[in-house]
Amino acid sequence: MKKLNERDRNRIIEMAWEDRTPFEAIEFQFGLPAKEVIKLMRTTLKRSSFNLWRKRVNSGPSQKHLKKQPDDMVKFKSTRQRQISLNKISKR
Repeated sequence: MKKLNERDRNRIIEMAWEDRTPFEAIEFQFGLPAKEVIKLMRTTLKRSSFNLWRKRVNSGPSQKHLKKQPDDMVKFKSTRQRQISLNKISKR
């Protein structure tokens, strides 16, 4: 797994918990593929929290993969998104 500082780890966990943030956005910003995000979540979260998260990610309406997102999905973007995350992908 790529060496991450605590700030980056915390931001990845936060993004992973967000239902509408796809794994592809995490990979674009941090270079961490979905399998590595899952490993990070498994090692960082308590067992029960990880199980709840995986259940949500694998559920039918989950939006964690771009290919699963419906084309007509309306996405909310906070006006503070760029300041909070310094997310390069949020400029689009």
